[in-house]
Amino acid sequence: MDLHLRGKHVLITGASKGIGAAAAEVFAEEGAHLHLAARNEQALNELGHRLRSTYQIDCKVHAVDLRKSEDVVRLAREAAEIDVLINNAGDIPGGTLQNVDEATWRHAWQLKVFGYIDLTRLVYAQMKARGGGVIINDIGAAGERFDAGYIAGSAGNAALMAFTRALGGKSLDDKIRVVGINPGPVETDRIVGLMKAGAKARFGDEGRYRELMARFPLGRPAKPREIADMMAFLASDRSGYTSGVIVTIDGGLCARPS
Repeated sequence: MDLHLRGKHVLITGASKGIGAAAAEVFAEEGAHLHLAARNEQALNELGHRLRSTYQIDCKVHAVDLRKSEDVVRLAREAAEIDVLINNAGDIPGGTLQNVDEATWRHAWQLKVFGYIDLTRLVYAQMKARGGGVIINDIGAAGERFDAGYIAGSAGNAALMAFTRALGGKSLDDKIRVVGINPGPVETDRIVGLMKAGAKARFGDEGRYRELMARFPLGRPAKPREIADMMAFLASDRSGYTSGVIVTIDGGLCARPS
């Protein structure tokens, strides 16, 4: 299926690894030109070089910290021509209400919650002035399957779900589509690290972490590519009447009885 993304300009935050890097690969395969943003400049440069040489696309990298207002403004300015924004950067830690102190909670939300909102505010205005665009928020299934042991993440994700639906409900008036994706467990470095820590605590051997993954649907977490493929479809005109919705990709976990 031709997604008609060739020649489009796409900004992906948190692009140096995990779902963000997988999204960069998918959009590059489709012939889109990329802006890749993250804090790890070396990883971005390596990824950008590979994508440029493999797919003959333009790929610009932006070493930014989206917790800093000046970096958000600079990124929006340097990527002003984009057709698609993928908000993906975030690192909200686990923990209960007692475990996550005020400073940690605010630090986490400054990137994922306010980082998404602040960049969207700037990019939305630019897209409106240019005649339209697509904004995709990579959120997380903890926003609908609440977890007291990941309380900052559950609350932050729920806030971003409401933000996405509220904005996306009216955004087609400006020829902009705003949608979200709620991944469940995805085999990123972060999930693997959590599983290894869990295996070490339970079995005394972090190498047995895949045994803990057996509880997931199909006995595994999702692959980053499975999330990235949905991003490409939602960004395309094949999904041109989709706005104000959240697509959950968790193997059915949110639909299971508790």
